[in-house]
Amino acid sequence: MKHIALAIVCILITTLSSAQSKVGTIDSEFILSKLPELTKVQEDLKAYNTKLETDLKAKVEDYQSKVKTYQEGAATMTDALKKTKQEAIITLENEINQFRQNAAQLVQIEQNRLLQPLYKKIGIALEAVAKSEGYTQVLTLTSSGIAYIDPAFDLTKTVMAKLGISVE
Repeated sequence: MKHIALAIVCILITTLSSAQSKVGTIDSEFILSKLPELTKVQEDLKAYNTKLETDLKAKVEDYQSKVKTYQEGAATMTDALKKTKQEAIITLENEINQFRQNAAQLVQIEQNRLLQPLYKKIGIALEAVAKSEGYTQVLTLTSSGIAYIDPAFDLTKTVMAKLGISVE
């Protein structure tokens, strides 16, 4: 009977110890900042931003031109023509305001689109490291608000090495 009880206790202890999870952390933003591909993303984002600024400048110049033309010819215009020109100017003014409001969102969407492949690359490397080292959970340092974590469980440098990024 003692042997059976001892065997059951050993099985329980073995099961409980093997069921424990191994938790690690990663600073994906730090890794992202070290990826060489980030330079191209930043250049592409800057070019996109410049294009938006050029488009806005063209709209503003068109608006100013229409306002000037209206002001110069308003005295000789019929009421119907004045109203039509005023509506065109107001429409253009609204388009400019809408473009300005949407520009920040457009830049954010473009940034997300450009960064997505880099985050995917980090994720694939993290998954490989986590599986090979037996981690069951990995927390992201930048968004989790963790107050303390033992550096021995930080996978940032291991993932960087997997990606071929030199670790300083």
